Amino acid sequence: MTQISRRNFLKASVAAGAAALASSAALPAAAAAGTAAPAPSETAEENCLFSSKASVTAASLPAGSWQAQPTFPDWAGYVDDTLAMNGMYTFFGYSGQGTLYVCPAAGVTSFAFFVNNHSVDTSRMAGGGVWAVDISGLTVNGLNTLQVSCIQPAGQTVQISIPYPTVIEGKPSDVGLSTSVLNAIDAIVAADVAHGFTSAQMAVIKDGRMIYRNAWGTVNAYNPDGTPKTDSPAVTNDTLYDLASNTKMYSVNYALQYLVTNNQISLDARIADLLGSAFVDSTIDITFNGYENPGLATVKQWKSQLTIRDVLRHQAGFPADPQYHNDAFDQTTQKAAPGVPNVLYSGSAGDDATRRRTLESICKTPLMYQPGTKTLYSDVDYMLLDFVIEQVTGSRLDDFLSAHFWQPMGLTHITYQPLNHGFSPNDCAATELNGNTRDGAISFTGVRTYTLQGEVHDEKAYYAMGGVSGHAGLFANASDLAVLASAMLDGGYGNHRLFSRNVLDTFTAPKIESAANWGLGWWREADLARAWYFGTQSSSGTVGHQGWTGTLSLIDPAERLVVIYLTNKINSPVTDPAVNPNQFDGNWYTASTLGFVAQLLYQGLKNRAGSPDAALDALLADMTAEHFKLVKDEPTATSASHPRVQSAYAMLEVLADRAGQTFRPAPRTYARDALQLLDPVRDADELAALRERL
Repeated sequence: MTQISRRNFLKASVAAGAAALASSAALPAAAAAGTAAPAPSETAEENCLFSSKASVTAASLPAGSWQAQPTFPDWAGYVDDTLAMNGMYTFFGYSGQGTLYVCPAAGVTSFAFFVNNHSVDTSRMAGGGVWAVDISGLTVNGLNTLQVSCIQPAGQTVQISIPYPTVIEGKPSDVGLSTSVLNAIDAIVAADVAHGFTSAQMAVIKDGRMIYRNAWGTVNAYNPDGTPKTDSPAVTNDTLYDLASNTKMYSVNYALQYLVTNNQISLDARIADLLGSAFVDSTIDITFNGYENPGLATVKQWKSQLTIRDVLRHQAGFPADPQYHNDAFDQTTQKAAPGVPNVLYSGSAGDDATRRRTLESICKTPLMYQPGTKTLYSDVDYMLLDFVIEQVTGSRLDDFLSAHFWQPMGLTHITYQPLNHGFSPNDCAATELNGNTRDGAISFTGVRTYTLQGEVHDEKAYYAMGGVSGHAGLFANASDLAVLASAMLDGGYGNHRLFSRNVLDTFTAPKIESAANWGLGWWREADLARAWYFGTQSSSGTVGHQGWTGTLSLIDPAERLVVIYLTNKINSPVTDPAVNPNQFDGNWYTASTLGFVAQLLYQGLKNRAGSPDAALDALLADMTAEHFKLVKDEPTATSASHPRVQSAYAMLEVLADRAGQTFRPAPRTYARDALQLLDPVRDADELAALRERL
């Protein structure tokens, strides 16, 4: 090995530094002409001059808004007395993607530029030009740091325009996710579909990469009489799903987060100031069963002080579901009541006139309790905020969202009223088989009785709000919704700034210590408070929402993870309309529980030590055993045809298939042991089939 003395090393370093200064001082004419800079040599990178992982190309500055646009030196606008921060800026990015736009002032002759401590060659970056620097080989997941130093001559500036990351295609292996957990999820949903479940769709984004997309089942699984439908097309990754209450987050919350970021609205603005005095003055007196009536004057006073923040917290005082669309509804009991006129009825025509009357009905609605004293999840809150947004922006909610989110982000499979926007019924996963009748258990004037496909299922959204509402009505496929949700991780997309970091923190922080499972509208994991949806392994700051039709969104900032799982579980017969008109056959299946997806997915993340295979074997055995406990505890599950029993069979078959696909002995043992869970009479056919398989 050649020995180099300290003196010779220092001489070499000084010589290299002099050469670098000479190189940066001489700005070749080729740079001004707009040619791409050649790749630096490996020797130069080894001497710490500049990185070969960054390329520089002459460009023009794209139009749009930015994650940040710092100007050096002294980007903060003052001379920092710590000195160190003057030339450094930190931004959010992902490994494998990223471009910075570098704009040296016309008089700049040289400067030093670093990304995550890697030196970038600036010798071609002529002053007065715009230079696109591909930093995809230098970025890391999460926070990245750039540094601009030693600008010459003194008094000159360099501006850096920093786009937001976007979502690029990827594979599970790119982010260290084991495919074993994805295969297990796939097997469970597919087995449930084979045993009568409706359909599902899933998309996963991790570290800025779309690493998984899948779809199961058919767009319409059953005929109106409850028999299986055999001629329905298969669900694809493009199929739209009725998002139900996930709408709340990606319509009203997104709109408000945007407006607050751009100082167009304040969270502490009073609703009465935004909608006018009728919001208070037209309030009527209703005594709600179980609630003390403080008198109309007091209720009006409460309403006069309501703010946007109060409403987002679901602490405004409104009833959960006053059914403005139902002409036979008793507001006192908050129950459907044939023959009892609904004093807040706005109509069921679903047209613009009805929508206007619904705003009048909301203004008439009294509060059930003093705001801030209770949390009551209410659709009225988000119907009201829809009208607030429309008043402030002058645009209908869907038009505002399209202009500020869907179009700038290149999203083509997200919309309200899909049948009015170029989609056919078979482009949409169907929901209820017999309209909103719950297989004949519910009736009101104008109720739909046909299978719903491409029309929003939610009654208030369809009949009272004309299909466009802040609480329900949005349709999307999992892929586009995942991309939209990814904006919650960093606040923007490409060169489109959507939310400031402060606004994101405000909306996703616990609304109060005693109710940390809520942000401003967002559901939070907190201290395992939403484990049924987000699993037990997600970070406490995980946010998302659930929808009644069978939809889930999960956003985990700590893992830079987005999971969208959509089903249409209510596209199935009502199990027993006389007992519970809201219990659909689809609700009994593992695939409908939503949270099982997160629970399994986290098992495969690379920060969990070791392969998940053995743990998955045991976990699937536990899931099978738990399922049969539920069968045992369900008094109606007496026959093999019951969907609870069918889903138990599906889990057992997943376990049996796993035993046949591996040389590990444990799965075989688990599967054989699980056969003991079967009832020899009720499950005789299933038992015989499984014994033959094993």
